[in-house]
Amino acid sequence: MENVDYEKDLGVVMSKDLKVSRQCQESFSKANQMLGLISRIIKYKNQEVLFNLYKSMVRPHLEYCCTVWSPHYMKDKQMLEKVQHRFTRMFPHFKNMLYEARLENLDCGRSRRPEIE
Repeated sequence: MENVDYEKDLGVVMSKDLKVSRQCQESFSKANQMLGLISRIIKYKNQEVLFNLYKSMVRPHLEYCCTVWSPHYMKDKQMLEKVQHRFTRMFPHFKNMLYEARLENLDCGRSRRPEIE
């Protein structure tokens, strides 16, 4: 039998020590790619359109099988939260605001934020 460091099954990456950091990195990477695609393609940054695109194209990468690989290390949670930080900066008139102020102005309550806790 071959000894491996990690295994990917049904889209979830598990390491031999059962840590989910690699899964968080892959989810972050895919979600960030989708957010970049949205940013490059959509020129008119309408709030409703961006929210719908975010919820349909980005969040599924962050939430896929989250009950299985739920991150419990702060570094993993913060890495996944960076995607939402980047999303809130996509609105031109909110770029120079603090993150919490952007969330408040965009009305991103807990119901819209990715559940990564």
